Amino acid sequence: MSTNTPLAPTRRTFLKAGSLTVAFSLSPFIPVAAQAPAKPVLPGSLNTNRMLDGWLRINANGSVTMFTGKVELGQGILTALTQIVSDELDVDLRRLEVISGHTALTPNEGVTAGSLSIEHSGTALRFACAEARGLLLQAAASKLGVAAADLSVSDGSISRTNASSGARTSYWELIDQALLKREASAKTLPKPSSQHRLIGQSLQRRDIPAKVTGAQAFVQDMRLPNMVHGRVVLPSAPRARLLSVDEAAIRRMPGVVAVLRDGNFLAVAAEREEQAIAAARAMQNSARWEEPGDLPPVGAGLFAHMKKQRTSDSVVSEKKAPADTPAAARTLTATYTRPYQAHASIGPSCALAQWNDDKLRVWCHSQGVFPLRSDLGKALRMPPEKITVSFHEGSGCYGHNGADDVALDAALLARAVPGKPVRLQWMREDEFGWEPPGSPMVMELKGSLDASGRVVDWNHELWSYTHVTRPGFDRDGVNLTAAWLINNPLPAGPAINIPQPSGGSDRNALPLYVFPQQKVTNHLLLDTPIRTSALRGLGAYPNVFALESFMDEMAAAAGTDPIEFRLKHLTDTRARAVIERTASMAKWQSAAAATQPKAIGGVLKGRGIGFAQYKNMACYCAVIVDIAVDTRSGVVRIEKAWSTTEAGLIINPDGLRNQIEGGIIQSASWTLFESMKNDSKRKLTLTWADYPIMRFPDVPDLQVELINRPNERSLGAGEGSQGPTVAAIANAFANATGRRLRDLPFTPERVKQALA
Repeated sequence: MSTNTPLAPTRRTFLKAGSLTVAFSLSPFIPVAAQAPAKPVLPGSLNTNRMLDGWLRINANGSVTMFTGKVELGQGILTALTQIVSDELDVDLRRLEVISGHTALTPNEGVTAGSLSIEHSGTALRFACAEARGLLLQAAASKLGVAAADLSVSDGSISRTNASSGARTSYWELIDQALLKREASAKTLPKPSSQHRLIGQSLQRRDIPAKVTGAQAFVQDMRLPNMVHGRVVLPSAPRARLLSVDEAAIRRMPGVVAVLRDGNFLAVAAEREEQAIAAARAMQNSARWEEPGDLPPVGAGLFAHMKKQRTSDSVVSEKKAPADTPAAARTLTATYTRPYQAHASIGPSCALAQWNDDKLRVWCHSQGVFPLRSDLGKALRMPPEKITVSFHEGSGCYGHNGADDVALDAALLARAVPGKPVRLQWMREDEFGWEPPGSPMVMELKGSLDASGRVVDWNHELWSYTHVTRPGFDRDGVNLTAAWLINNPLPAGPAINIPQPSGGSDRNALPLYVFPQQKVTNHLLLDTPIRTSALRGLGAYPNVFALESFMDEMAAAAGTDPIEFRLKHLTDTRARAVIERTASMAKWQSAAAATQPKAIGGVLKGRGIGFAQYKNMACYCAVIVDIAVDTRSGVVRIEKAWSTTEAGLIINPDGLRNQIEGGIIQSASWTLFESMKNDSKRKLTLTWADYPIMRFPDVPDLQVELINRPNERSLGAGEGSQGPTVAAIANAFANATGRRLRDLPFTPERVKQALA
C-alpha cells in the first residue's frame, strides 16, 4: 500500500565571486530561518547566522576567539577551521581560542553531518574573517593616515607594506567590539590559494594530545563537584509496557539517592558509579514488561516483509531516451540488500545534566546541540531559552547513536535531584539495544545494453525505512526515546526523507554516469518498528554497493573491462581523473579483471573497483582492492586497498587522508562482518559477542592519494569512501570466484553458500 507524500526540494545556491565559486545547500541539516526577500543570499552558514561577531571576536589580550556550530567528532574539523581563520585573518594559530557547539555562544549550524562542515562552516568563516580583516585594515588606515591598500598584516600587527619603519598598529589596539557587531555582506573575497600559509598544510590535530595522554578528552571523562552517577533501565523491547518494578527494594540499596519511575521510564542515581550500576541491575531484574512482539523478521524474510509495507513513493529522477537511442540488445536485473547495521560506538553514550533555579544545563556529545535543545524543551515542557546545551566530544561515532537520548535521560534524573550534577552513562546493552541503527535496504536494478555494449536504459528502485530520526527533524513530535516512555508521552516524529540533491535513503542512487534513459524510484517505509536513523553516509553506502556492483555486471555482459566501461559512460573530467589515478596506483590491467585465477591452496584472489561522487556534489572517490577468499573457511580478507580522492581545495591533507582511510576500514567492517539481529519480540544484538567488527589484524594495507584543486571550492569528504569500498570488495569477490554476492554482509557462511 502506498501514499504519495510530496517532499519540498532542497535549495542549492551558488555565489559567484570573481574566480571563486561558493556553493551551499539549505538542507534539513541546517534549520533555515525565514529571511526577508530583500536580503541577499550569503555563502555557507552565514546565510542563517549573519552577524560577524557571531563567528569571531578579537580580544584586547592578543587572542582571537573563533565560534562555530560544528563540532569535533574525531574528523579533525576544528583543526581545519582554525587553519582557515588563521590564514584569512593573518594571525598565528597559537592566538586562536575555539568555542564550538554551545547554544549560548555559537552560531546555530544545525547538525554536524553530511560532510558539510567545511562547505558550510568553513565557507562562512572564510568570508567572515575576510570581511573582518578588511574592516580592521580600514580602521588602521584611518588611524595611520594611509590607504588601506598600502597596509599589510603579520600575526595581527599592521604596518605599511615594504616599509622598514614608521607608524604601526595591531588588531588588539584597534578593536572595538562594535566594529564586528554588524551583518556580514560577503563582499570581501577570501584570499586566493596563492596567498595561503596554512590551508593545504598537514598541521597537527588540536584534539589528539588529550586523547593519547590520558587527559580529559571525552564527555565520559567529565567529573563535576558533588556529582552523582546515574543509570537508566530501558524497556526490554521496543514499544514494551512496564507492568511492575520493586522501587522500594532499590531505594534501600547502598548509595542510592534517587529512584525515578515515570511511566515506562526507569532510572536510578547513586553516590558512586558502581552503586548506580548495581541498583540498575537490580531494577532491571525486578522489572516486568509486556512486549508487543511486532518486530520484523530477519534474513531474507526481512526484505520480503519490507516490500509489502505501507510506503510513500517518489520518482527521484527520470529521463526519457531520445528518439535516436539504439535499441536494447540485452537486459539484466539484480537485487541487492543491506541489513540493520549499528553505529557500534566503542564508548557507550554519556551526558551530564544539572537543574538550578528552574534552568537546565546539559553537557553531551550530540551532533546538533540546537536541535537537541529544542526537543529537550518539548519533552520537559519548558522554554528552550532556559536550557543550555554544550558539546563535549564523545567516544562515539559518525551518525545518530544514543548521544541525544542519553541527554534527556540525564535531564530527567537531574530534575529528581535538583542542584546536583548527574552523570548518566548508558551500558553496552543500552547502546546496542536502543541506539537507532542504519536502515535495512532493498535495491532492485534493471539495465539494458545496446549491441555495442553501451547502457541505453537504467532503472534503480529502492525500499528503506527513514534515515532521519534526529532531534530537529521531528516536525510534529519529539525524537528522543525517553519522551515516548514518560507519563503523558510525546509522539515520535514521522518517517521522512531528506530531499535531493543530498538525499536520505536515495542518497547516491542517482548515477553520475550518463545514460540516455534512467529512472530512480524511492519507496520510503512509513511504519518503523525498530527506530532507524543516520548511520554514516545514510543511503550512499548501500546504493553505491548496488549501483557499482551492477556496473560491473553490465560490463561483464558487454565483454568490457570494468574501468573502461565506467569511463565510457562518464563525461565528468574530475570523476574520470580519480578513477584513472587509482587504476595507475594499483597498476590495473584489463587482463587481470577478465581472468579468474585458480585456487592456490584453497585461496582465490581477485581485484575490484568502486567509484562515486558522494551525494553527486561532494568529494570524488575511487577505491580498488585486492582480496583473498579462503574457499574452505569462507573468510574474505582484504589484502590491499588503493584510493584517490578529490575534494576541491584541500584544507588539511592529513586530515582528509584520515577520513578516507577511516571510511575504507569502516566500510570493510560493515561489508564483511556487521549485521544486527532480532526476533519477533526483542533485539538480540546486545554485546560485542553478538556484533563482531573488523579488528586490527584484518585491516588491509592502505594507499591513499589526493588530488588538490586549489581554485575549486572545498568539498565534503568525511563519507566519501564508504560506498566505493563496499563496491570494490563485492566486485573483487566476483572477479576472484566468478560468483556474485548481492546480500550484505559477506560472512563466511554466505561465502561458502555462494561457492557451493
